[in-house]
Amino acid sequence: MPESFRTRLMRWGFNLWPCYRGTGGRVTFIAADWREVRVRLPLSWRTRNIVGTIFGGSLYGAVDPFYMIMLMKNLGPGFAVWDKAAAIRFRKPGRGTLGATFRLDGPELAEIRRLLLEQAKVDRTYTVMLVDERGVIHAEVQKTIHISLNKPS
Repeated sequence: MPESFRTRLMRWGFNLWPCYRGTGGRVTFIAADWREVRVRLPLSWRTRNIVGTIFGGSLYGAVDPFYMIMLMKNLGPGFAVWDKAAAIRFRKPGRGTLGATFRLDGPELAEIRRLLLEQAKVDRTYTVMLVDERGVIHAEVQKTIHISLNKPS
């Protein structure tokens, strides 16, 4: 699905937002339905560590918020969505531009809704890979997201 005017504005907002801009990452695509997001992380003076590769904080920071936001946008206001835990596994030093693609599909969203009919809260774990232009994995990030129904006030 292509970007919409609204998701294009959100992409620009991310790329200008100081918290995200500081990671060195750039959001390059947000699908109109928020089921796919792509980011790019170049090796630059802003992301380079002391040994000349991409700083681990930049690797993590560039991918940090997206699964939580994608779930918030897809599930809607009746759900509370929070980051609960994260882990990063460094596989190869980042010596060039890396990219990551986040995807959510319909069956996953349906499963979350089904589980919340049976229990008060659900934790889901998602994995995103930071890869180079040849598809070689340089880092693997696992995000655990906590989801529950909003309590009426």
